[in-house]
Amino acid sequence: MHRREDIIAPSRREALVGFAQVAAIASVVSVALGSSASAQGLSLTPASDAITPFRVAVPQVAIDDLKMRLRMTRLPDKETVGDWSQGVPLAKTKALISYWRDRYDWRRFERQINAYPQFRTEIDGLGIHFIHVRSKHANALPIILTHGWPGSVVEFLKVIGPLTDPTAHGGRAEDAFHVVIPSQPGFGFSDKPTSTGWNLVRTAKAWGVLMQRLGYTRWVAQGGDWGSGVTHALGHVRPAGLVAAHVNWPLVFPEKFPANPAPDEKAAMEAADRFADDQFGYFKEQATRPQTIGYGLADSPTGQATWIYEKFQAWTDNYGSVEDVLSVDEILDNISLYWFTDTAASSARIYWENARHGDGGGFDAGRIELPMAATIFPKEIYRAPKAWAQARWPNLFYWNEVDRGGHFAAFEQPQLFSEEMRKAFRTIRS
Repeated sequence: MHRREDIIAPSRREALVGFAQVAAIASVVSVALGSSASAQGLSLTPASDAITPFRVAVPQVAIDDLKMRLRMTRLPDKETVGDWSQGVPLAKTKALISYWRDRYDWRRFERQINAYPQFRTEIDGLGIHFIHVRSKHANALPIILTHGWPGSVVEFLKVIGPLTDPTAHGGRAEDAFHVVIPSQPGFGFSDKPTSTGWNLVRTAKAWGVLMQRLGYTRWVAQGGDWGSGVTHALGHVRPAGLVAAHVNWPLVFPEKFPANPAPDEKAAMEAADRFADDQFGYFKEQATRPQTIGYGLADSPTGQATWIYEKFQAWTDNYGSVEDVLSVDEILDNISLYWFTDTAASSARIYWENARHGDGGGFDAGRIELPMAATIFPKEIYRAPKAWAQARWPNLFYWNEVDRGGHFAAFEQPQLFSEEMRKAFRTIRS
């Protein structure tokens, strides 16, 4: 267990693992808002252990309220630097909220996400939202994809087609997947926990129940960011049917940092220092006071937008602007999902929960005997050396370092991500 003071005072080791240090460890249901025009008051039909179809349908009153709030935004004065070192520049913020207010079309996104089968089911007391698309190809391999923060199921929409229908996207029929994409507890259209205890291990156990409920007896898992944490936890929990896992952020580190590190070890340690020095503020706030930050983000769409937008800028593999790799509409799809579901505080609590209620089953919590795979993207927050992974994962069966992509791998590079899933799990199929 980590002492509270260890959580508060950053160090290279803490920063290196990022999340890992604090995580030592056939009716159709639509979205319905209460009478209030605000984003708050979102109500979801209570889930049961049945698998109930679900559609997204945000009332117009909520969209009108968003636009009103954006018109009423009070902005701070301009930053005193010529870069992003003080946060999102004022000019970028103005452009983003202007587009959101005047040009962004949430109904377009509703049509996009509702084109995929969505469901809700109750697991361990919470209604869990998930997308479930079965492949038309025989012998498709079931895979569960888990997002993190500040992501959502939106990250994976562009890989559903390539994974479920590879022959239409440059692949082979034998590489097909049945795809399951759940919203983590407190995110999106899943229920918000009303008590403590929803750490990585508990979510991993819920995913095991979900896959069993869907009838899958042999399946694989994948995740990035906190989704990587859940996937690591799955490796420890080993629910029935799980045969292998892949992460695009392997959060592994040595028991002791080497005095004479190899080049890749030195690069990882330097990245950890940069993260601790310049990017760790959001993490500390959400790990210690998620409720406090939640008030501002729940009340101000501009606050919610910039809190997320900054991370897309910093963590994508871009040429100076996140819009090089993600469209403004795609960025706002994800931001709007947080806004309309009022999940600023509940999603931030994943940091708080795993700082206090980790139980040794998440991220770098010892050896994982489950067959593990990883793809390393060049603009990841930090890139774990293969040797560190091999020390923790004795059954590492696939490791590849690619030439493009960042922290939001599936969102940024859907074709490359899909190709990596096909290659990584090809041996597992046989």
